[in-house]
Amino acid sequence: MPPASREHEGRSDVTRRSVVSVVLVLLAASALASAALAQWGYGRSRYPPRFRPANHVDEGFTFCRLMYTSNRRERSGRGWSTDYPYADINFMIRLSEMTSTHVNLDPVGEPNHWVVTVTDDALYGCPFLMTSDVGTMSLRPVEAARLRDYLLKGGFLWVDDFWGSRSWAQWAGEIAKVLPPSEYPIKDLPLDHSVFKTMFHINEIPQISNIHFWRWSGGATTSERGPDSEVPHFRGIMDEHGRLMVAMTHNTDIQDAWEREGEDPRFFERFSPDGYQLGVNVVLYAMSH
Repeated sequence: MPPASREHEGRSDVTRRSVVSVVLVLLAASALASAALAQWGYGRSRYPPRFRPANHVDEGFTFCRLMYTSNRRERSGRGWSTDYPYADINFMIRLSEMTSTHVNLDPVGEPNHWVVTVTDDALYGCPFLMTSDVGTMSLRPVEAARLRDYLLKGGFLWVDDFWGSRSWAQWAGEIAKVLPPSEYPIKDLPLDHSVFKTMFHINEIPQISNIHFWRWSGGATTSERGPDSEVPHFRGIMDEHGRLMVAMTHNTDIQDAWEREGEDPRFFERFSPDGYQLGVNVVLYAMSH
């Protein structure tokens, strides 16, 4: 990756300071509210899948998380439910605060976020779909065919939080069942791609570790698999018109910057602004292309 110019470095520093300031103000406001909606990362516990009720109509952006079957386990991973549900909830709130995007809320004002399976018809009501730990994913032929249909009809999938060569190899094999690389090759996205300029100017792919690893390492490293995951990647698959339809953030855990934003101010300041900037850009791209 060529070094950024001093002008771009300056703009990046100013943008990052602005995002830090804005989100710090929002966090302070949340802390003052007795019914604060964000920072749901405290007291993390297993949370049952939240499926869209029959006949429900979403009004505004809704975070949809893809549920899939795992055939193995990764250290510190929980398959599809890794980062769920607090990343989903916190991101929806911050998206509504940092942009003019209207998000889907329930009658008491909390974000509606859904879990969907590939074979559920609700999939087609989710223009944006995200999932985690895909180095453990195993797709049946019917699931691969359904996911292909969803993506080629305009859907968008972002996969995140999978680390190292073994996880990459498994994910690449599974997505090849969906979109054969001879037709839809996986490419590293250059930093001049429009997804990195949608709202914020992204000058590098942030490597964000999960908070437990960061604490364990004393902040000395963010590579969860040592030399095997030193370099974070943003890769993608485009359709025949050049639309990015699958985004892949490998060797980084962007969602932990959302999920854990309220648990440690040092973790927040180091990682959350970068995580939210990239997240906002990806969602705005997905919803406008």
